[in-house]
Amino acid sequence: MTEGQTAGRIAAAARAILVEQGADAVSMRRVAEAAGITPMAIYRHYPNRDALLRAVAETSFRDLAQHWGRRSRGDDWDGRMFGLLDDFLDFALGTPHLYTFLMTDERDQARRFPEDYRSGDAPPFSQIVRGIEEGMRLGILRPDDPLEVALALTAQTQGLVQLYLGRRIGMSEEDFRSLCERSARRMLDGLTS
Repeated sequence: MTEGQTAGRIAAAARAILVEQGADAVSMRRVAEAAGITPMAIYRHYPNRDALLRAVAETSFRDLAQHWGRRSRGDDWDGRMFGLLDDFLDFALGTPHLYTFLMTDERDQARRFPEDYRSGDAPPFSQIVRGIEEGMRLGILRPDDPLEVALALTAQTQGLVQLYLGRRIGMSEEDFRSLCERSARRMLDGLTS
């Protein structure tokens, strides 16, 4: 097995633990056991736990970017935007530990608003920005700063997700998804031209 394959296997083992139990459960010893290597062997590829978790974050964001936005509820702008919402909710509700790690946990080198987002270094978010820009070009949305509009829209949905994951919203997942859609529609209705 090549060095790259071993590093990939280590990162995949760390990601699996994180998805199942959360970032706090990721230890070098547990990752080594899951990857079928000795704990010391990890250090040939990752100097410490933070470096390993950074690799997991980068790989996870790349994976999200590859799949995000492929679903649409139709060929029109509205269908594409609500397809992005569906993708986001699938991610957040389907892998809540990974969602929390990537989106809300404090991490060194995490993407920061506005500079990393404006430069396009936040791939899933960039798709939302492009959707907002398209809505403005088409005259569906009022002209505004697309980056800040995308932040307002996504922050509102992320807030609802945080409340739901924290069990502060007592609804079935189906009802919660409907609530998120209604809330997003209210936000977009306030932005229409």
